[in-house]
Amino acid sequence: MAVRQRNLPNVLVTGTPGVGKSTISKMLSERTKFTWREVSKLAEEYNCLDEYDSEYQCPFLNEDKLLDIMEGMMAKGGNIVDYHGCEFFPERWFDGVFVIRTNNTALYDRLSTRGYTGKKLEDNIQCEIFETLLEEAQSSYKPEIVQELHNNTEEQLYTNVETIVQWIERWKEENI
Repeated sequence: MAVRQRNLPNVLVTGTPGVGKSTISKMLSERTKFTWREVSKLAEEYNCLDEYDSEYQCPFLNEDKLLDIMEGMMAKGGNIVDYHGCEFFPERWFDGVFVIRTNNTALYDRLSTRGYTGKKLEDNIQCEIFETLLEEAQSSYKPEIVQELHNNTEEQLYTNVETIVQWIERWKEENI
């Protein structure tokens, strides 16, 4: 087994917009004292956004610039990275990848409340239906570090946070 550089794991929380990634990440950060890295906010803060995509009503992410900025942040471990994509992150950054899923009715309501309409709304719903982010995570990382968590109810929300906290504790026991 490779020698580990970190004393704390790095966790990726990924999934379609609206599944509850940020809620879970915030709660995890509060429970674990890990640093919550909201990729969208980091991209804004460090000017990693390029021209605007009028079809999806959002700017394009400059992935290379973002990765350069995040590299140093990820080295020590103890990060919860929250983003709807995952294939462009280096595999070495993450010890656990948690793909958050939700049913389409709840997702439709959540995204509509956020003001998603038209193609943006339709494509995100289809992304969830076709398990696009789950497949992306499974093809980008070792299968043993990827877990799918369903987040349809408040009870599941708390169970998901507890599942990840317990995973972190096991990781520490096995790796420190």
